[in-house]
Order: sequence, then C-alpha cells, then structure tokens
Amino acid sequence: MSSFLSRPFGRVVPALLAGTLLWLAMACGRQEAPAPDPITMEWSAIETAARGQAVTMAMWMGDPYINSYMRDYVAVELEKRYGVRLNIVGAQGGQIVSAIMTEKEAGTATGAYDLVWINGETFYQLRQIEGLYGPFTEKLPNAAYIDFDNPFIGIDFQQPIDGYECPWGNVQMALIYNSERVAEPPRTRAALAEWVAAHPGRFTFDSSFTGMTLLKSWMIDLAGGPEHLAGPFSEERYREHSAKLWAFVNEIKPNFWREGRSFPSSVAQMHQMFANGELDFTMSNNDGEVDNKVLQGLFPETARAFVFEGGTIQNSHYLGIVANAPNKAGALTVINFMISPEAQLEKQDPAIWGDGTVLALDRLPQPWPERFLSLPNRRFAPPRAEIQDKALMELAPEYMIRLYDDFRREVLGE
Repeated sequence: MSSFLSRPFGRVVPALLAGTLLWLAMACGRQEAPAPDPITMEWSAIETAARGQAVTMAMWMGDPYINSYMRDYVAVELEKRYGVRLNIVGAQGGQIVSAIMTEKEAGTATGAYDLVWINGETFYQLRQIEGLYGPFTEKLPNAAYIDFDNPFIGIDFQQPIDGYECPWGNVQMALIYNSERVAEPPRTRAALAEWVAAHPGRFTFDSSFTGMTLLKSWMIDLAGGPEHLAGPFSEERYREHSAKLWAFVNEIKPNFWREGRSFPSSVAQMHQMFANGELDFTMSNNDGEVDNKVLQGLFPETARAFVFEGGTIQNSHYLGIVANAPNKAGALTVINFMISPEAQLEKQDPAIWGDGTVLALDRLPQPWPERFLSLPNRRFAPPRAEIQDKALMELAPEYMIRLYDDFRREVLGE
C-alpha cells in the first residue's frame, strides 16, 4: 500500500478539497438557527423562551428600600413564577450610555446588560446611538393598563417614547422640610431667597439629578412659564434663561450649606444631612418619598413635603431593553411583571417605596382599583390631586445635559 506522501499531488489536492467541503457542509448543517426575535412570537412563547434566562438589570442603587423591593420582591417573584433570574447591578445615566457605546464600537454581539432603568437624557442619548431594542411595549399584555396618551407618561423629556421604553413609575418633585424648625416653608423663589438669608447654612441642593431638576424648575419660573422653554432645545433660549438662573443661584448661594462652596454629591447624602439636623430642607423627585422615609424612621415625623407655587417637574421613569441584550425574552417578561397591577401596588405602598403607579386605575379590572385606593393615605405629603395643577412638563433633554456642565462652571467655578 502506498503512503499518503507517495500519492500523486494532483490526486491529493482534489481529495482534500472534497473532504473539506464535505466537512463544512456537515458543520453548517449542525449550526443552530438564529433565535427568533421575541417581537415575532406569541406572548406564551416569549414566557417559555424566558424560562431559565438570567436577566441583568442596570439601575440606580442609591436607596436601600428600592433595592430591597427589587431584590426581595421582584426578583423572588420572577424566579418563582417565570423561572427568570434577575441580576441587579449598579449603573445609571452616563455609565449606562458609556458601556453600551463601548460595546457598539467594539461590535460586541452580546451585551453586558439586558434591561436598564432610564429616563430623560439617558433615553435621548441611547436613541442617538441606536442602543435600545424596540418598539416593544405593545407586546406587553400589562401595557393595556397604561394610558400612553398621558403626556407625563407617553412623553419623556419632550420625546415620544415610541415603544422603546416602558413607563414604570410616575413622580413629581417636592421639597421636604422639618416643620418643627420651619413653621411655614417658602413657597416661591423670592421667599426662599429671603429664608436662606435669614437662616444661613440650613439649605442646599445636590449636584446630581435631583438638584438639576430643581434648577430646571427655577429656570422655567425665571423664563416666565413652561411655554417659553417648551419644544425642541433652543440655544438662544437656553443662554437667555440660564443666565438668569446662574445669577439667581450665585446671589443666594453664600447663604447655603458651606456657604455654597460645595454641594452634596447625591440626594441620599442630603437626606442623611436632613435626618441628622444639619439641614432644614431636603428634596425628592418622588412626591411620596417623605412618607416612605418617615415610616423607615430615617426622617422625623415632623417632616413635611410641598411644591413651589410656580410648579415643579413631574415625570416618569422607564425600563428599556438594550439592543444587543442576550436575554430579550427574559427582559420582556421582567418588564411585564414590573408593570403588573400586583407589582405596581406593592411599589406604591409608602411602607415599601411610595413610587407613583403608571397604571390608569379606570383601566384595571376589579378588585385592583379598590386595592390602589385602599393604600394608606399620605400623612406627610400633599395628595397628588392637590399638586397636579403645579406639575411642569420636563424640558428637552439637552437642557438637562447643559445644566450639568454649566453648573460646574458657573456655580462651582470648575
């Protein structure tokens, strides 16, 4: 028998090619077909595909009671009911955008995140880089209970959500004060300026999202009303009205905590300063948070919430699915549960979180409307119905982005 090396070369090459082609054909035949897009599937098939998936959710983790709601209720129920494991990681805003941008530039097919808690400028930035999956909200059975025509829910920082994020909670900014030290809170900008002058060191705001939201409310007031800043971003209008804002802040900041030379880095830090008596005021983007924090024992029972006569921002926060999420069926299942009447009721309970529901009660089947209405009434914050007429729509996202940057230059001098 002749050896392989002794065979004529002209016969060996065709044999090798034929063998290689046969192997490739067999290998290709063994390859699994790409997983179908969940959007094309029936909901029951989506839940079946989700079973066994581990969904990674990126979210702000600055409040232990929100973390507890997610970890001890949402994650537990998801695994028990749907066989979906929820892994929660800390990330927000620019961190999320940066991570997804890096993956896109690297051509990463399978992303690190499946699900993200976002709104406003983060939604804007992710849409700019095509970082979100969708539209998907019409696929969610529980989305039928959401009134997407409500501008405080279906519009995010002047942007139609177009099915690329799902409303999860609805809140209005409120200031919180200690009524034992402040008999009557200042309800206008002018009254606040007088109050801080008479009580130096007892007021400030944080340099993160909550503080910037307060600045937006003041800028709207200084502009003469929301109509002067509504619609797409205008550089001319921003320059005109932000100049008034920085003048106002710089005029009163010497009477702030630490004479306005520095600001708390987070609202959680400001809450703690309020709790230990270092400040007479704190604030929250959630008008119901004061009740939650009193029930937790963090705030004294003399804490009360109010909104300025000129109004405060009301907005919703949302859940988005990342475009290269590896577990899209799982992410859809998670979101659908998180907007269910049961999960929304648990979340709105002041003893749990006190976060406002995005569900329209008149769309819910019985007994859910009654259950929502039977939640403990607010004791330390005004009812939403009393402040709804003072709700201001969010501005276009570029305003928030610019405020972050210009605050550091115009106020902190960085």
